[in-house]
Amino acid sequence: MTESLEPHRRTAWRAYIEASQRLFTQLEDDLRAASDLSFADYHVLVLLSEAPGQRLRMGELASRLVFSPSRLTYQISSMQRRGLVAKQACPEDRRGSEAVLTAAGLLTLREAAPHHLASVRTHLMDDLDDDEVAALTRIFDRLGRRLRAERSPHPSES
Repeated sequence: MTESLEPHRRTAWRAYIEASQRLFTQLEDDLRAASDLSFADYHVLVLLSEAPGQRLRMGELASRLVFSPSRLTYQISSMQRRGLVAKQACPEDRRGSEAVLTAAGLLTLREAAPHHLASVRTHLMDDLDDDEVAALTRIFDRLGRRLRAERSPHPSES
């Protein structure tokens, strides 16, 4: 049997799980109410808006979203039907596909962003002081790097 966590670590774990689920649910509810976008929709739009040419290869987008290829295909198809993104062949490699931000997608993002950022401030950032924000940044940057490294293929296996 796996060794139990020490009480203070178990308390921290449970507090993190419950609070993060409540925060995500609140942010998603607020986003949907203000814009009819899901959190995944919004994240796709943000990533594409920040990418060179407002386009990303599907594999890169899946990796950045932490989506399986099939989940990304479903997500992009849904967003295509709403005119938020287009899917195009890669100019330099016709075998690959890219997700491309449309003008309607950029407008939707610009309209949703102020409401979403107000929700993030209200439900998270305004309750933290600068030291707590710095601590969260250090913690999640470190965890993110480690988890990405664990999921990426090792050079000797490629």
